[in-house]
Amino acid sequence: MLIHSNSNSAIEVITSAKRIILKQDPYTKDFVLAKVNIWNPTVANLTLMALGSGAPEIALNIIETVETLDRKPGQLGAYTVVGSAAFNFLMISALSIYAVNEQNDTRTPQELIQMGTPKGAKKVLNTTVFAITTVW
Repeated sequence: MLIHSNSNSAIEVITSAKRIILKQDPYTKDFVLAKVNIWNPTVANLTLMALGSGAPEIALNIIETVETLDRKPGQLGAYTVVGSAAFNFLMISALSIYAVNEQNDTRTPQELIQMGTPKGAKKVLNTTVFAITTVW
C-alpha cells in the first residue's frame, strides 16, 4: 500500500511515498504495522534532481549514439554530460558555501554549541552522500 502526500512538487511526491510493513517491535517482540519511507529522502532528491537537470545532456548523448551506431561515436554527448555534471557540482557547492553567513544564520546559541560551529558556519552531515556524488 502506497501513501502519498498532497504536495505539488514532483520530487516531494515521489520521496514522500511510504508503505506499510509488518515489523517486529524490538521491546515487546510483537508484530506491528509501521509506515516506512520507500526512498531514502537524501539519495532520492540527489538522484531525481540530477536526472531532471541532466535530461537535456542525456537526450543529446542518446541522439548522438543512435545517429552514430554504424561508425565511431562522437564526443559531444559525453563531454556535455561530464561538463554539465562538473559545472552543477562545483556551482552548487560554491553557492551553498557563499550563501551561509552570520546575517542569515538563525540558530540559537544552544544550537550553535550543539552543532559545534560558530555563527555563520554550517557543518555538513551525512558526508557519505556527497562523497559518492563527488566520486561519480
